[in-house]
Amino acid sequence: MGSSFHLEGTPYADAAYPQVMETYDAIMTRRSVGKTTGERPDKDVILKLIRAAVAAPNHHLTEPWRFVVLSGSALEEFGDAWATGAEREGKDPAGPKEKALRAPVIIVVIERPKGHLPKVIEVEEHYAVGAAMQNALLAAHEMGLAAMLRTGPAAHIKECHDFLELGDHELVAGYISVGFPPEGFKPGAPRKTPAEELTEWRGWDE
Repeated sequence: MGSSFHLEGTPYADAAYPQVMETYDAIMTRRSVGKTTGERPDKDVILKLIRAAVAAPNHHLTEPWRFVVLSGSALEEFGDAWATGAEREGKDPAGPKEKALRAPVIIVVIERPKGHLPKVIEVEEHYAVGAAMQNALLAAHEMGLAAMLRTGPAAHIKECHDFLELGDHELVAGYISVGFPPEGFKPGAPRKTPAEELTEWRGWDE
């Protein structure tokens, strides 16, 4: 059912999210979409994705994340940094430059785990950031955008870290590419093991 809601009494009270599908449907139909047109989504649309990300649950409210949005010339600079790192490692620098421009926007999700704080368990910080990225991907799908989460060498190459100005205890959790899907694009069927094969029911029939 189509509807919309406003987050009354919160810092995001100005954010209206048109709900064009039910939450469960969004989860079950979301797909990674790497092909995009050259059109760039509006800044307020990207901000909505980040707002969805920071709404993720995190134990002790540590907020173990920050975000860097790359577009335009920043994507080219990112590609140059990635290419420099690849060349240093003896790999073809052309690939990274091309990959950096696959979508008009990249949201870099930077994790800053707070495992040094009392009662904070670092692995829970990783789970929280994973939830944040899934929130952003689901929001993108609900808005009809093409989005894909990527990691790979660019998440670990020193030159990319330097370009992003990572702190000593920060890491790249993932790169979320965002754009619009090509006209007529239809995602394929998911390659997932059925839930029935992965689930053990204990005490259910008592």
